[in-house]
Amino acid sequence: MVARKRASVPVKRVLIVVLACLLPVFACNFPRRPQNPPSLLEEELRLTLTALAISTYSIATPPPSSPDVSAPSPFQGLQTATPDGPPLGTPPAPGQSEVPSLFEYIAQSGDTLSAIAKRFGVEPEHITSPQPIPIEALIPPGQLLSIPSTLGETPYPSALLPDSEVVYSPAAIDFQVQDFVQKASGYLSSYGESLEGEWLTGAQIVQKVAIENSINPRVLLAFLEYRSNWVLGQPKDPNQVDYPIGFYVPDYRGLYKELLLTATQLGMGYYGWRSGMLTMLTFPDGSAARLSPGLNAGSVALQVLFSKFYRQGEWRETLYGPESFTRLYQQMFNDPWARATRSEPLFPMDLAQPPLELPFAPGERWSFTGGPHLSWNSGSARGALDFSPVTGEAICLPSSAWVTASAPGIVARSSQEVVAIDLDGDGYEGTGWVLVYLHLPEPDRVPLGTRIEVDDRLGHPSCERGKSTGTHVHLARKYNGEWIPADGPLPFVLSGWEVEAGNKSYAGSLIRGDQIVTANPGGSQSSVIVR
Repeated sequence: MVARKRASVPVKRVLIVVLACLLPVFACNFPRRPQNPPSLLEEELRLTLTALAISTYSIATPPPSSPDVSAPSPFQGLQTATPDGPPLGTPPAPGQSEVPSLFEYIAQSGDTLSAIAKRFGVEPEHITSPQPIPIEALIPPGQLLSIPSTLGETPYPSALLPDSEVVYSPAAIDFQVQDFVQKASGYLSSYGESLEGEWLTGAQIVQKVAIENSINPRVLLAFLEYRSNWVLGQPKDPNQVDYPIGFYVPDYRGLYKELLLTATQLGMGYYGWRSGMLTMLTFPDGSAARLSPGLNAGSVALQVLFSKFYRQGEWRETLYGPESFTRLYQQMFNDPWARATRSEPLFPMDLAQPPLELPFAPGERWSFTGGPHLSWNSGSARGALDFSPVTGEAICLPSSAWVTASAPGIVARSSQEVVAIDLDGDGYEGTGWVLVYLHLPEPDRVPLGTRIEVDDRLGHPSCERGKSTGTHVHLARKYNGEWIPADGPLPFVLSGWEVEAGNKSYAGSLIRGDQIVTANPGGSQSSVIVR
């Protein structure tokens, strides 16, 4: 068994980092606006959504599919860390190699021109390619780009995990959390917690965090094992029962909340890299390192998570040393890169949003109360929109109005004020397009497994779940487990209205031809929209 290290950094430093991600908790519909607005990245990292839903989602094993051996590898151009090889990602010695004037970069799934330019520290117009480069759309995976090398040599360039091993992707469908935990027979197999009056086993807690946050359960289990020995063995430190991961955040005791923080940190790294907003790693000792611009989002997510616990020297060993996390991961779950060839690229070249309707009936008056904001928590994309019924009913009581289905599909989750509709009809949230509706209380809510058509009733909008000050529905999208931003290469389009994001969360507009509806949490006349 691989030896694992406990964090040696002062508890106060970890607390400061994590508390910055916890305050304030998620506020939907009527956000408070600071007098001096922070930067977009700071604002996103401060917003955290806690404990939203207990999933009734169950996993079944689909028929195996064979990879297309004729297709190009989705990992072309990635330098990967191998568990049995020498430590990778260490900075080269001064003068070891001459920095080239151009960096040859092979586009990865999910890349956009603006994000690549930010990662490499160049202007978009300075990036060239033998083929036309899409300005707004996703760049085809495998396209060769020539980028001025303004950063010089960056440390830690080796990839750690595929994207599909970090998000709740098709790679997770055949993985049974309960079976794995019971077979491992570690402390987790006998652990349980009471959450909102319901007793959940350790395996159920892992599955709950995974499906809520759209994070692969394998990476949660491996990190829990690396930090605490809970999965394959027994905790060595009694304090690990309250803080098995080691965030040590007051009032965030227990496995569920520690795993929630883990998922949040992974998401912050993943989507921060996707957008190009995240370019630096910071460590508890105050040191920093530029993220290598050729990395994939899944590897950056792991680098960010580990940087919350380890000083840079220890961090390098935990990720790239002979007793690394990646070595443990392969021992627990076999080769993640081989598995990813069956599920990546996560975004196919011809990906487009299917036709979607506004989430209410034709002819009804609703208010566009929230422009693009966090889909789920601070570890997700700015992909959600809020709509409130204009009925004259009392604020924050369940409305008589109905939220309706924006597209046909099957209800993959219906619990704890959440409805998730799987549009490809296989019933799994990790494949294809999925719509997530929030703030739908239990009375009249559509049950799990229901096959629905456009405009079928899903439930009533409310204030329930999260911090809300007005009755509304929160609507977000996922594709192959990734939260999709509301604008950008895959814009959110509802009944012909296209979303345009504002310069901060909850701001933005819906545009259709020469018509513009502006988001307003107060529900002014300018925010009213009729389908």
